[in-house]
Amino acid sequence: MPRPSRTLYPWSMPDDLGRFLAAGPRVGLRPFSPDDAEEFTARARESRELHRPWLFPPCTPEAYAAYAGVLIEDPARAGFLVCEHAEGADGGRIAGFVNINNIVRGAFRSGALGYGAFAHAAGRGLLTEALGLLLAYAFGPLELHRLEANIQPGNTASRALVRRAGFRLEGFSPAMLFIDGAWRDHERWAVTVPS
Repeated sequence: MPRPSRTLYPWSMPDDLGRFLAAGPRVGLRPFSPDDAEEFTARARESRELHRPWLFPPCTPEAYAAYAGVLIEDPARAGFLVCEHAEGADGGRIAGFVNINNIVRGAFRSGALGYGAFAHAAGRGLLTEALGLLLAYAFGPLELHRLEANIQPGNTASRALVRRAGFRLEGFSPAMLFIDGAWRDHERWAVTVPS
């Protein structure tokens, strides 16, 4: 499996990251933990206005336990918290999350991307950096070939994020996913391992 291009994914993935699976200049990725429930749910509650109507991360400890439990236990999923580095006023805080769902192995080697920034981190480029780290991990150690992101057409911030990361628009699917009580149209974006 070829390694990702350093020009497309310039952030390092050193062997000694401490608590991070991968780290960039401003953020690191680490697995979800049951111990993160209090901070994660507080950040999700603070970010409701930012997330609606696109995203509904867990806002209670019980909902977080179920959500994180699946990401931790299910081999068809890989979930990571995006954390700011310890330096500075925002040091160590959870800035958001990036997940790979529905991982399929074999000839397909694909997964579906999910992500969200929390309000205090929105618009600062932290999720862009985190997505680059996730792609390097997905196309490197996870040995995936393709990642897909399904985005509601009106979600301009999400569309801009995946476009910056090198995703291409592949199509439109009416009534694709059931979100917030209704079947929603989605654009299908994808990226494959760099050659």
